[in-house]
Amino acid sequence: MTAPAYLDTPSGRRLAYHRLPGKGPGVVFLGGFMSDMEGTKARHLETWARGCGRSFLRFDYSGHGQSSGAFADGCIGDWAQDAGAALSALTEGPQVLVGSSMGGWIALLLARALPERVVGMVGIAAAPDFTEDSMWAGFARDQRAALMADGRIEIPSGYADSPYTITRRLIEEGRENLVLRDPLRLPFPVRLLQGTADEDVEMTTALRLLAHIDCADARLTLVKGADHRFSEPADLALVEQAITEILPD
Repeated sequence: MTAPAYLDTPSGRRLAYHRLPGKGPGVVFLGGFMSDMEGTKARHLETWARGCGRSFLRFDYSGHGQSSGAFADGCIGDWAQDAGAALSALTEGPQVLVGSSMGGWIALLLARALPERVVGMVGIAAAPDFTEDSMWAGFARDQRAALMADGRIEIPSGYADSPYTITRRLIEEGRENLVLRDPLRLPFPVRLLQGTADEDVEMTTALRLLAHIDCADARLTLVKGADHRFSEPADLALVEQAITEILPD
């Protein structure tokens, strides 16, 4: 495994990244909650970009992977800030954002904050507002009480042996970054990919996002039997196709 380079952000965090030079518009991969840049989708898309001669960036949010900080200390706003710093410092010109799960939410926040730097978006099981609409909405009364009283709770993870630590700050700060409550104009092509066997992000989330965004060129593809990882060869081919479809000529 090649050692990453590091970016020191204005907020004082140190982000690990891998950057591939090439032609633009480039592609930026935005990972999911507790995921890192060494995952199947990120590595696959880097290989694809290399074959196309296209620039590509993958990185770890603070508290994730090889970046600085503890995961439990972070929140959506921090990770969106990390992504904005990486986009600004490590890429040139407009980019296609590929957001997986939470990365889809981060991509929407970047598009809202830095619209001039985004030329297209691909959401893979995009999970906007999940801290409110999935986590908080799904917590039992005793879990909510414990979270408010103790500042954190632990919930089982379907992807690791250790549980997720969910903090009161994650939930409360997430409410400051919701994107499905107010108009959201996306003046570029958007492609959303969603598996029907996804147990973490429901199809209704993808449908709600598609209906909510103000976008002249937005499409949702439902893939029968695909799960949340969306990492089977056929799934990855669909991601490649979606990126190619929205890249400017």
